[in-house]
This record gives sequence, structure tokens and C-alpha cells, in this order.
Amino acid sequence: MPVQPTLDGTLPTVAELTYAEWVDRIRPTFVEVAKTGRRFTTYEVASEYGLPEPPNPKADWGNAAQRFARERLIEDAGTDRSSRPTSERSRVGVWRGTRAARAGRIA
Repeated sequence: MPVQPTLDGTLPTVAELTYAEWVDRIRPTFVEVAKTGRRFTTYEVASEYGLPEPPNPKADWGNAAQRFARERLIEDAGTDRSSRPTSERSRVGVWRGTRAARAGRIA
């Protein structure tokens, strides 16, 4: 989804995005990753694809993953230690694309 420039012609910063706008921006990347069938954490996808940080980084990555799971785009694939440098290697969810996502039936 294209981002509407502000009145002065600049693009809004990530902090100016709402949660819904941010999810709309990152969703296409998660659709593509889900199609691969690989296991991933949200941080790995964000880092690999240069995704913007959400309005509330401590909660919104997990909220987005749960939303994509409710939409049947991704499914729980266990837990692992986070590779995010600021996480102190805490436990995080690991995800993979659902069978429907891998078959391209979820977009």
C-alpha cells in the first residue's frame, strides 16, 4: 500500500504511522516469506528485509505475528532464542507459513 506524502511532499516517518498503517506496510513481506515455508522470527524478517520499526516495538511485532496467525498466513513453529541484539537472547516465537500460504492461497 503506497504511503501518502505529507503536505510538504515528504513521506511520514515511521513514528507517524499508526499500527494499522504499519501492519499494512509489512504484511506483503510476511506473505512472501510465508510462501517459502521456512521457519523465521519476526526480527529475522524485519532485519533481512529492512522493515520499519512499529509505533510500539515492544508489543507490535508480537501483535502483528498473532494477527497474521489469526489470518491463517503463518502458524506457530515453536520457540527459539532471539537474535535481536537488544533482547538478551530471550525466548521468542518461531513461525512458518501455513500450508495455504505456501500454496499461494493466502495473500
